[in-house]
Amino acid sequence: MSTTTPVTEAAQVAQVPPPNRPPSATRRSGLGMLFVTPLAVVVTVVFLVPLGVLLFMSFTDWPLLGGPTVNGVENYAAIGENELFLGAIGFTLIYTVLTTIVIFGVSFLLVAVSNARRRGARFYRTAFFLPYVVGTASAALIWFASVNDQNGIANDVLLKLGLTDGPWGFLSTPGQALFTVLTLVVWKFIGFQVLVLLVGLQAIPGELYEAARMDGAGTWQRLRYITLPFLRPTLALLLILSVTGSLLAFDQFIVLTRGGPDNSTITVMFAVYNTAFQQFDLGKAAALSVVLLLALVVLNTVQFKFLRPKED
Repeated sequence: MSTTTPVTEAAQVAQVPPPNRPPSATRRSGLGMLFVTPLAVVVTVVFLVPLGVLLFMSFTDWPLLGGPTVNGVENYAAIGENELFLGAIGFTLIYTVLTTIVIFGVSFLLVAVSNARRRGARFYRTAFFLPYVVGTASAALIWFASVNDQNGIANDVLLKLGLTDGPWGFLSTPGQALFTVLTLVVWKFIGFQVLVLLVGLQAIPGELYEAARMDGAGTWQRLRYITLPFLRPTLALLLILSVTGSLLAFDQFIVLTRGGPDNSTITVMFAVYNTAFQQFDLGKAAALSVVLLLALVVLNTVQFKFLRPKED
């Protein structure tokens, strides 16, 4: 019997490399922080620092061409006396409700057309989405060139069709100005809504509709019990984006109506702009911005609470 076997086996065991040990929790935490650091720096520079400056400005008397002087909460106390801002709140809410209802209604109709399996469906989808790639200010300039009373093509079309005997005045009255801006917004943003709704619809399994038809479910029942429940997260996202975007509307009004006629189309953001760059009061404009930011946070929180999917 050989006496070298245990030694040979021990040498072979010693040559086997130890298994790789998982990294410690501290090492994993440090590695995670390393990956998060660039994003944290970007968020700090782009969001947190400007937010801190905005909060400081809101507690100062800061003219546009001068230095700041701390005045406490005077800027916030003066908001109740700011008739321009209070009137802008009412108009912005009306504009938000009308825009949200019209865009959702029109988008559902266009989705029904572009989601059907027929010739030209892809062309319709592309045509609906093309206006969305145009910037809002550029779209407003295009619209202004089309509806102005001097040489707008819209007035020429109405004259040739015999629908009017002179310039229609798309921007001459508060109602007509609101209608013109609303038409622009629907034309500009409807493509995004249609595209997102199409993606949500195509994500619904077709087997559900087939099973519902076999069980005798009608169109309304399929819409109520299959389509709407599956589209609830999509509809919630679109509603939040639509409401937030409407409350922050600015480009289309400053280009198309300039707040007129008679300050009837001034939005909340337009009022902040006027306070900062026409009244030359950066402190009051900052206070208005802080109030608007808090209102948006509260509104979005409420929307998330009521629109998030409920667990059975």
